[in-house]
Amino acid sequence: MLKDEGDRLTRVVVCSPGQEYLGVEDLKVHNIARRANPQRAKKQHNQLKSTMKTFGAEIIDVDELKSHPNSVFTRDTSVCTPQGYIQLRMGLESRRSEEEWMGQTLERLGEPLAGIIHPPGTVEGGDIILAGSVAFLGCSARTNKSGVRQISSLLRRIGFEIRKASIPPPHFHLGGLMSVIGPQQVLCCKGFFERDFFKGFDLVEVDYQMFVSGNVICLGNGQLIAEASNASVIESLDKQRFKVHSLDLSEFLKGQGGPSCLIMPLERE
Repeated sequence: MLKDEGDRLTRVVVCSPGQEYLGVEDLKVHNIARRANPQRAKKQHNQLKSTMKTFGAEIIDVDELKSHPNSVFTRDTSVCTPQGYIQLRMGLESRRSEEEWMGQTLERLGEPLAGIIHPPGTVEGGDIILAGSVAFLGCSARTNKSGVRQISSLLRRIGFEIRKASIPPPHFHLGGLMSVIGPQQVLCCKGFFERDFFKGFDLVEVDYQMFVSGNVICLGNGQLIAEASNASVIESLDKQRFKVHSLDLSEFLKGQGGPSCLIMPLERE
């Protein structure tokens, strides 16, 4: 089970783009900026899966949920903990039902249910980052105060220390501004967090330049995945002796998602 996003990624749930993401019609209702190029999107997603597989991760690829183009962004639907998965509740109304869809997948995989977020609460997975004994939570346009109270209670019961941050508009999620990049190591954007928020962690601080400036995938053992256009962040991580795998995921930036949005980590070790 997942406890620390800085550990080695061993099992992950993804959803390859198909008819729903590539054929989306109402861009506004689904919060998608531009329609993706089908060939490029499939090629980019395959490269992402191949990179994770190369480093030992088992890839569980599920079919899109009908009429839900954002189901390719599996991160937001659930969070896996040492005691099972917590079924979240989407803040973007057009994404509702993705939670149950992913829950069915996780139950087929033998994952126990550790809790559910109930209305009026909303919580999206991009606002939950687990780092050892600490759970970093974002209160955002997608994760409301009721949702934060509920997820905090559930995670405290499991044994996490809760640290909360307010995520100002136009930012969607905490995960766009920070990522765990190793045990007790965090990548974060300057100017968004109180210093004590990261007490006990080593920081790589970067300037905010785009909505995925703080968004990377930790493969473990100093290996990371970053979006290729995130050049200054990649340079900063290189200087800190991380090995960064720069992938072109531009067709998913069009859907307002970064690298970590495309994966739901199921297990790390």
